[in-house]
Amino acid sequence: MNLIYYPAACSLADHIALIEARLPYKLLGIDREKKTEDGRDLLSINPKGYIPTLQLDDGTILTENQTILTYIAEQSGKLLPKEGILRWRTLEALAFMSSEIHGNYTPFFKDFPEPEKVRAREKLKKAFAILADQMGEKAFLVSDMMTIADCYLFWVLRVAPKSGVELRENLRSYFDRMKALPSVIQALAEEGLS
Repeated sequence: MNLIYYPAACSLADHIALIEARLPYKLLGIDREKKTEDGRDLLSINPKGYIPTLQLDDGTILTENQTILTYIAEQSGKLLPKEGILRWRTLEALAFMSSEIHGNYTPFFKDFPEPEKVRAREKLKKAFAILADQMGEKAFLVSDMMTIADCYLFWVLRVAPKSGVELRENLRSYFDRMKALPSVIQALAEEGLS
């Protein structure tokens, strides 16, 4: 399968998950004009025009981080509990990060007026406080085992400095621990980010 990505973008979460799940993959980068490194227009592959995009071996296209991360977990049998409340907490965390954090980063990536950045920053502070409380003293977000929520949380925390939001100590320590994982080191290196 091909992971269509842009270095340091949210597709980093899927990249980490693929490595952690030990699934075979090929990276296919895009440039600012949304052309893949093999010359194709991203819109011809994914009409939504953004990443992440996962192209399966049979040509099927999957989009959206929550979907791709869940697909990776289901294909590998790793990173997502098969049943029980931890499965649902993992999926809940993915949805929460996607809607309440990822979406609120937009003003910091584009030229938005300062009042919109202030509103987004307040929402991010609340969302990060919720995640910090949820994590508590656990090694990972929902349990003491890594899940797909952790792959996404790593990216979310990596981008946090752009917003100016101060993270609680447990999230900062978690981020440092994640940076030291072999899968994260490999993904960062493969994207030219180490």
